Amino acid sequence: MITPLEYTDAYKLSHKGFMDPLTEFIYANLTPRTAKYLGVLKEFYDQKVVVFGPQHFIKDFLIKEFNENFFHQPKEKVINHLRRRLDGFLGKGAISIRHFEELHDLGYLPISIKVIPEGSLVNIGVPIMTIRNTHKKFAWLTNYLETVISCEIWKPVTTATIGREFKKVMDKFADETVGARSHVMFQCHGFEFRGMSGRHDAAICGAGPLLSFYGTDTFPSIGILEDFYNADCEKEFIATSVPATEHMVTSLGTSVKSELEFFREAITKHYPHDIVSMVSDTYDFFKVITEFASKLKPEILARTPKSLPVARVVFRPDSGDPANIVCGDPTALPGTPEFKGAVECLWDIFGGTVSSKGYRTTHDKVGLIYGDSITLPKALEILTRLQNKGFASNNIVFGVGSYTYNLLSRDCLGLAIKGTWAQVDGKGYDLFKAPKTDSGMKKSAKGLLRVDKVGNNYILKDCCTPEEEAGGELKEVFRDGKLLIDYTLKEIRARVDESF
Repeated sequence: MITPLEYTDAYKLSHKGFMDPLTEFIYANLTPRTAKYLGVLKEFYDQKVVVFGPQHFIKDFLIKEFNENFFHQPKEKVINHLRRRLDGFLGKGAISIRHFEELHDLGYLPISIKVIPEGSLVNIGVPIMTIRNTHKKFAWLTNYLETVISCEIWKPVTTATIGREFKKVMDKFADETVGARSHVMFQCHGFEFRGMSGRHDAAICGAGPLLSFYGTDTFPSIGILEDFYNADCEKEFIATSVPATEHMVTSLGTSVKSELEFFREAITKHYPHDIVSMVSDTYDFFKVITEFASKLKPEILARTPKSLPVARVVFRPDSGDPANIVCGDPTALPGTPEFKGAVECLWDIFGGTVSSKGYRTTHDKVGLIYGDSITLPKALEILTRLQNKGFASNNIVFGVGSYTYNLLSRDCLGLAIKGTWAQVDGKGYDLFKAPKTDSGMKKSAKGLLRVDKVGNNYILKDCCTPEEEAGGELKEVFRDGKLLIDYTLKEIRARVDESF
């Protein structure tokens, strides 16, 4: 058993003891302070972040977790549990837990949270959330929750922001080489699950990029969007994937038959319709993309759609340098498959069409997906090299996985919660942080805060009066244990779409 009050840093346990006993209210904010370590492409990035994750956190932790594992548990049980843990951790009686008992007696979480509407694009340096206590006895609670808020929200904000950056790159090359964007929503496919820090991390992390794309193999992300963002897979399109092999399946299949026959049965017997993805580098990728593809050409062209508008065999390379595999290795022997690259090999066998922009797209019965170590710079390199060879961007789908979405930290956007206002014995005090040894990034806002939208930008005003703070774009979504605004995936996606 872990009660919700245990999801905190150890030093938070002692903070109430440092506070003036007449402290009545504390007000704090969550702000992305910098994009210095975000790892985006500077020529595309507009210094904005996608707001995503607070609603999941509120429903899952502040409501469900607090009710099930604290308020709805017998007081004696949870208090004895906490006392035992704290005595063993900090020393017997080292800190008082009377305030925990008082919170249980109250029976609800006396907190107000305001958030910029999810899906909004908020400027770096502008708060996306504020939090304050609503009951004078529980001022300690505002910043006590800092650790878990930060832990739960930095990742979905960051992955949703990076997902938007991928889409901007895809849009650029679609406009330049295809003349349409219909393929873009499926061009970056979520491959992150196995590289995340646990199943919960995978589910919420994978949901972020789905604000900009519709393809993923991270199945539990659909649950996040249905259970916490009011989506319904029976009434709307949330996400999709396709039947696909893996190396074990191929190795097993080729232990009893030839690799060519394994491919033939897969695309004609097991999955004869719609899209099927075949991992193709178990042994010799360029043999598959040339010799096997040529021999299977009649069967590939004969495949028919059933549930989808296309019937396509997608070849998946999974090793080597992604740009060289897809676009061709300039150091290879001219004229060889390795020199040409996978896209040109498929064009040579199947032909295709020329877009309104004058670029070639391979036949719609074949395609490529590459999902090994794809980053924004690598995707840009591949699309640029394809364009330089006269090929359109819709020749390739990217599997974007843990190399992008788990090599992240809270520092990527400098997301931090800071207290900026307090009331002690009826008097308000503006609080701030301005370390002399810092570059200025850690300097906090001051006092009560208000965020207004001016054109396409969000602007912060600090040192506000209570009347000023009551307005603006920060909307109260949670108060005293109750959700006040319940955003839907549809409206969140619409806000993200408006930014492109």
